[in-house]
Amino acid sequence: MEKKYLQLNNILGYKNSFNLSNYIWNIVFCWDYSAKDTIGKQFVKAVDSISANIAESFGRYGKKDKVKFYRYSFGSLKECFDWNEKSKKRNLLTENQYNHIFTELEKLPKEINWLIKFTNEKLQY
Repeated sequence: MEKKYLQLNNILGYKNSFNLSNYIWNIVFCWDYSAKDTIGKQFVKAVDSISANIAESFGRYGKKDKVKFYRYSFGSLKECFDWNEKSKKRNLLTENQYNHIFTELEKLPKEINWLIKFTNEKLQY
């Protein structure tokens, strides 16, 4: 029986967070300089960090090391909820943009927790 390995581009959490980061990038790109320089930069860095940390975990070999990067990703995800709220409150997002971002962010904890659980159950060390 051939072993099957997870491939980064088949991971739902990676694909969804990657797509969300590009969606937010395109929104922030249109903001004025002040909004970009304050909220925009941090929002983009946080959302980029979600998929980047999932990707980085695939370059790690040990279970603890992989899970550490999934947890970093989870922390960045929580940060994005804050930036989304601030962006809405400061009228930088439309209601539809805010709702789309919020809905996508809400999917990610389950997806990241699945990665943590899978890694803890399937890896030996």
